[in-house]
Amino acid sequence: MHFCILAFLNIFFSTENIYAKTLTANDIEISTPFEINFDKNEIIDEGFTKAFNHLALTIVQTKNQEKLKEIPLGLIKGMIETFSIKEEKFINEIYYLTLNVSFNKKKLFNLLESKNIFPSLPIKKNVFFIPIILDENNNEIFIFSESDLFNKWNSEVKSYHLLEYILPTDDLEDFNLIKLNSDNLENYNFKEIIQKYNLDDYIITIIFKNGKNIRVLNKINFKNKIDIKNLSFENINFNNEKEIQIFIENLKSIFENYWKSKNEINTSVKLPLIVSIDNNDNSEISKFELILTNIDLIYDFNIYKFDNKNNIYRIIFNGPPDYFLKIMKDKNYEFNTQNQIWSVK
Repeated sequence: MHFCILAFLNIFFSTENIYAKTLTANDIEISTPFEINFDKNEIIDEGFTKAFNHLALTIVQTKNQEKLKEIPLGLIKGMIETFSIKEEKFINEIYYLTLNVSFNKKKLFNLLESKNIFPSLPIKKNVFFIPIILDENNNEIFIFSESDLFNKWNSEVKSYHLLEYILPTDDLEDFNLIKLNSDNLENYNFKEIIQKYNLDDYIITIIFKNGKNIRVLNKINFKNKIDIKNLSFENINFNNEKEIQIFIENLKSIFENYWKSKNEINTSVKLPLIVSIDNNDNSEISKFELILTNIDLIYDFNIYKFDNKNNIYRIIFNGPPDYFLKIMKDKNYEFNTQNQIWSVK
């Protein structure tokens, strides 16, 4: 009798097939003239396609985004888990619609894998950013608000970008520090300036302008690892607003791809793990399942079997077992791994 009651509770307080969380594209805006042949369903379908493209821009590096153009609407709709209309309104005979669309992560990743694309975790990041222009011909340096590059850097923010740039203030002390080290900026570590902003991640971009040739040195620090990225451009007029904006978009795209590469998911790795947890406390089971649901590297999980003592889960993990254990330890779960079935301690 006790076991039957326990089984009954497991059915209602858990699920036999549980999928990892969805990936969501929020605030997708569509508008169209309100005419005689107006069809709301067609507008929503347009929103689905726009939501998919938005998500692709967020989790896929630029080099692979071309592979995702012209995905059939039927395939896109088949990946949608839920959607909601956040807002709709009519203004001057124009219909405006705002959608939130959630895609089944498993189905989406299967599509990407079929096209040989590894997605990235959609992790937002605040990054401290200092752009500096050195005009080597005229022996001039442009920093902070005296540079149009600095002033326009955050003027156009894309909703699918993961990096949010924190620019320094016009601090006279910082200004003098950079001026003092202007002859050795490639080796200067900017530590005195960076530490004021309490941000672990930063990008220092130094633009060496020499006639038509533009060399860009980027010192990128993510996750306490510094990488140097050298780039070259030609014929950029830093007095031309349009050319500056294109230059900014190119740099941001490079930085976004770099960040995505640091959070790439190798979906071709599907490691099966069998873990058990005591099922006497349904609230603890719900908590455990919620944590599994919110781990992006978990491709899928379900209840493999259960008895009168334990729920046993089969987890498909996109990574090595040590990394799974590390993630779970960060969430206050440790496992006894001596047996084939890992048990929560």
